Amino acid sequence: MSSVKNTFSIKDLENLTGIKAHTIRIWEKRYNVLEPLRTDTNIRYYDLLALQKLLNITLLHDYGYKISKISQMPSEKIPQLVQDIISTKSAKNHAISSFKMAMMNFDQKLFLDTYNSLLSEKSFREVFFEVFIPLMEEIGFLWQAETISPAHEHFISYLIKLKLLVNTEKIQSENPTKEDKVFVLYLPMDEVHELGVMYLNYEILLSGYKTIYLGQSVPIDSLKDLKKYFNNITYVCYMTVEPNKESINTYVKEIKSQILEEDSNLWLIGRCAQNVDKTMLDSKTRLFNNITELVTEL
Repeated sequence: MSSVKNTFSIKDLENLTGIKAHTIRIWEKRYNVLEPLRTDTNIRYYDLLALQKLLNITLLHDYGYKISKISQMPSEKIPQLVQDIISTKSAKNHAISSFKMAMMNFDQKLFLDTYNSLLSEKSFREVFFEVFIPLMEEIGFLWQAETISPAHEHFISYLIKLKLLVNTEKIQSENPTKEDKVFVLYLPMDEVHELGVMYLNYEILLSGYKTIYLGQSVPIDSLKDLKKYFNNITYVCYMTVEPNKESINTYVKEIKSQILEEDSNLWLIGRCAQNVDKTMLDSKTRLFNNITELVTEL
């Protein structure tokens, strides 16, 4: 596992804030909004305080404040102004920035404060769709770009999972109101990215269906066992990084031949699912482009 980063290159700042490195340099030179630190060999780098300041500046800039005006503000006024101007329109971006800072600082209190603030104005579904889904998409990019370490990703994912579990438990005690099908949700072998399928479990339960949640890295034989207990099964397979592009069509063929029966269906979703040969899709095997599309189908 990579060591935890608490210093950042200008490219890291670009990845975390969305402000181009060229623009950051201009803001530094022309307006002195950031003061980079330097190594013994005179290489520029930035600390967490600089990252936090730039995230706040980015929000103010997006909200219409000119950099020339922001640069004249005392440093302590910027976060105060950010808090003052947060509205429904800007709450999403501010929350994502706050969650990023919570992740970078391993700050559970900041995560909880930000989450509770959102929940005072929005439903859990709105928080997940409007904030958590785009946040996790950004985190996936930041991890690939090596801006954050696996430790950061695991930390923030765990906290989001806890909120999913709490909200799922609230509705699990209710008996299903729809009995025409049972949903089996799982990740294929070697797939561990669980947040998406956990949220789908919540949505399907909320829609009144019975779910069987199997979780990570489920072998095909385990799916076979379920046919002994349930009819009219819809299998929901969430594929983020597995199976890979070379093996995914073979995997889908195996599921169709070994698992699917006349009264069962296979729903595929996730980044890797987009690599499935479209000729393999039919009325019983469907591909969804995103969570919203699948939820609409319920």
